[in-house]
Amino acid sequence: MKAQVFRGVRQLSYEEIPIPELADDEILVQVQVVGLCQSDIKKILYPLYEPPRIFGHETAGTIAAVGAAVDLWQVGERVVVLHHIPCMHCNYCLNENYSMCDVYKNITTTAGFTPSGGGFAEYVKVPGHIVRNGGLVRIPDAISFEQASFVEPTNCCLKAVKKAQIAPGQTVLVTGAGPIGLMFIMLVKYFGARAIATDLLPSRIDKALSVGAEAAFDARDPELSAKIQAMTQGMGVDVTLLAVPSPKAFFQALDCTRKGGKILFFAEFPDELEIPINPNILYRREIDLIGSYSSSYRLQALAAEIVFSQRIDVDALISDRYPLKDLAAAVEQAVAPTAETFKILIYP
Repeated sequence: MKAQVFRGVRQLSYEEIPIPELADDEILVQVQVVGLCQSDIKKILYPLYEPPRIFGHETAGTIAAVGAAVDLWQVGERVVVLHHIPCMHCNYCLNENYSMCDVYKNITTTAGFTPSGGGFAEYVKVPGHIVRNGGLVRIPDAISFEQASFVEPTNCCLKAVKKAQIAPGQTVLVTGAGPIGLMFIMLVKYFGARAIATDLLPSRIDKALSVGAEAAFDARDPELSAKIQAMTQGMGVDVTLLAVPSPKAFFQALDCTRKGGKILFFAEFPDELEIPINPNILYRREIDLIGSYSSSYRLQALAAEIVFSQRIDVDALISDRYPLKDLAAAVEQAVAPTAETFKILIYP
């Protein structure tokens, strides 16, 4: 089969490799579409992992083979493949910190080499732990593979929205109107709150408005804080979702978030970056700083229901489609987006 093998920083090799062999409790899925995620891009561009590996994890496809001990799944079924499932009994899982679980982190889907997601290949193997514990989701007939590939990123965003306790009637600032920021806007609206977005690209500001933002501003606008104060009766927003790894966006969040509000870090910042802050700002204004990483097993069914019932318009997020052989070009476009670049999908 063909696969894009990570051979080193910025080195993707389109290679012929063996189709993974199955154990009795495993399933092989033919990948129909896989989303290009920012986390994939970072793994390709920076020395975070030892090669060789095959990345890709926002995967939808068709079951091509099942192990001898698998009895709940059949060849030909259309499925979303979830690349992590927690153990459900460690202390992290018992506190619903599923993404901190060692099993969640270390058992994943693979197309070969060190298991690393494996979606950037023609076939991906699903380990028995993931097969047994809810890591495959059947795709309804009316839903396309493209739409289904959004279940995993929807779960990640949904986890952040739930963690920030976004509720009807609130106002939420979303910094960055890329694919994740746009999904946040849709989910904020779905849960009855109103979204205000910022971005640097006029096209993304317009896109934020088209998917449901009540207002959208240039992040460089010197009057940004004043405009948001005017929209919130002088209070500021209830929650800010940081969807870009920008210190400037964080300080804007401090200016725009009300006393007693929340700021949630969703985008991953560079490890070497430090942000100086006077802790009295948090103390006197009672601002909560929150982090949200990856997905939540508890929200898996709700994420699928939101996508499959078309409660959010994931089709509106798709801008580009690349064959697997052109993954490197897709990564370059994501790093230097055009005015119309949003979500990029890959087709093995």
